[in-house]
Amino acid sequence: MLNPLLVARCKQHRVVLAIAFLIIFPLLMPFKAIAVNILIYGLFALGFNMLFGTLGLLSFGHAALFGGGAYACGLVMLKLGLPWYVGILGSVLAGMLIAATIGAFAIRTRGIYFAMVTLALAQCLYFLADQATDLTGGENGLRGVDLKTIQLPGMTLNFVDPLTRYYVVAFFVAVALFVLSRILASPFGAVLEAVRENEARARACGYHVRMVRYLAFILSGGFCGLAGALQALHLSIVPLETLAISNSGLVVMMSLLGGMGTFFGPFVGAGIFLLLENLVSLWTVHWQIFVGAAFVACVLFFPRGIWGTILMGRGR
Repeated sequence: MLNPLLVARCKQHRVVLAIAFLIIFPLLMPFKAIAVNILIYGLFALGFNMLFGTLGLLSFGHAALFGGGAYACGLVMLKLGLPWYVGILGSVLAGMLIAATIGAFAIRTRGIYFAMVTLALAQCLYFLADQATDLTGGENGLRGVDLKTIQLPGMTLNFVDPLTRYYVVAFFVAVALFVLSRILASPFGAVLEAVRENEARARACGYHVRMVRYLAFILSGGFCGLAGALQALHLSIVPLETLAISNSGLVVMMSLLGGMGTFFGPFVGAGIFLLLENLVSLWTVHWQIFVGAAFVACVLFFPRGIWGTILMGRGR
């Protein structure tokens, strides 16, 4: 059994440990592009996990938050002519605004009804983006989100360089991890845990459970919107498929693979999925079969996810 003091200190400094791992992570990957994708989708799954893993609310509409953030970043840069960092700020705000809109309707429901309402509203946004061709490019996507250099005081970063691009994305991921860590360590984080553990008792203590869920949905939208902006800058285009239902299913799979309600689980799940996709697809076009089989095996033998099972085993 692990030393409880050591476990407590690791939890206290988990952001520092995460940053240390992010520094060496690209050296462990076969391609820098895979490392960037793992960070982006891990951040996307992190935002989803804040709602699903923390409060148990299964959303099939998180692609709207991810894609909405990507489109917001692209539109701010292309249509308004503002710098990339304003686009990133706009994507976070757009993700939170879309989450606030969807949540205003969905938060009144529970269970499968919550999932279906989020799915329906996300599909509305998908078809809206498909029809607004003058604004979003329609099925061709929003093209020209091209960021070649990043100007900083006294230096210029070449964003085209794969390693530089990775560390720029890693910086924003580290900031997001720090913010999430502070949220979970705050009184609001304690309320989230109380609602998850015993909703009836939390309501009896005077907490507005529905409002807590609504605020968690909005915060989740901010993280997903940031992930969408990083995806837009990484690809230099915002495909319409960013808003597709397949992305909502993908983030559910990543969260389950890594471990619901865990801090690093979303990144573990994203890494496992994307590595399987990239490695298996090298020798067969039917890679989905093998990834699906791995997912079924994970659900059967690791019901808490890969990272969640590791934590549970170490605790014992």
